[in-house]
Amino acid sequence: MFNSGHIKGPISHQLKFIYPEDQPAIPIYRVLEPEGHVINESETPEFTDEHIIKLYKDMTLLNVMDQVLYESQRQGRISFYMTNTGEEATHVGSAAALNPKDLIYGQYREAGVLMYRGFKLHEFIDQCFGNAHASCKGIQMPIHYGSRNLNFVTISSTVATQMPQAVGSAYAFKRRNNGYAISTSTIEQYRGDGIASRAPGYGMITIRVDGNDLFAVYNATKAARELTVNKSRPVLIEAMTLRCNCSVGVINKDNMGSNLDFRYSLSKVEMIIAE
Repeated sequence: MFNSGHIKGPISHQLKFIYPEDQPAIPIYRVLEPEGHVINESETPEFTDEHIIKLYKDMTLLNVMDQVLYESQRQGRISFYMTNTGEEATHVGSAAALNPKDLIYGQYREAGVLMYRGFKLHEFIDQCFGNAHASCKGIQMPIHYGSRNLNFVTISSTVATQMPQAVGSAYAFKRRNNGYAISTSTIEQYRGDGIASRAPGYGMITIRVDGNDLFAVYNATKAARELTVNKSRPVLIEAMTLRCNCSVGVINKDNMGSNLDFRYSLSKVEMIIAE
């Protein structure tokens, strides 16, 4: 007979399959209501007024930078761009909870982490335009930022390559779930209860948070870091958020109306009003 000593579960004497749709979903941790009111005062991070203002300014500046560089890509001034619109709180909240010396393996839609750590606006722009002032000297794709001084490893294009890369230096992972991977909806990618539900199968501690709740992201990341540092346990954070713009700035003719005609070339995309 099987000895269940190493399995945490009772012995059953009835034939019963487990259906994933019958299992309760992992709850979403939230500190703020959608209107911005604190739900439970005891969960409010101890931020100074100056720190709160910095967090807000970084999220706002990131949004403005997105608009400028997104339009630059549309005009053919840069070849490629992905916005961070709608996901600002996941970037800034997690960055604020980490030690500046912590090494970060970012993904291409996480520029707010670098912005919080002090990456200058002109450094973002230099990198996207690939000029001589960029740290990569123009030999890297736009939005693939990196900074040795800020302990931010240069971004890789392929999604999730950061996880095996980070294993050698840390055990804490934050995985954004914005509903899409490039242009494929998560509904079409996998079955089951999101990403957080996969962690227990690997023996990992996990939590699902509201990725648009700055305070919730900060609290979860701070607590995850403490678990990792003090108990040497891997932690997975699933931050539920929204991607409020397209993936690579490709113009979609179907969404622009029937009175527009499009002419494509290798160097630029021209939008011509049809007569």
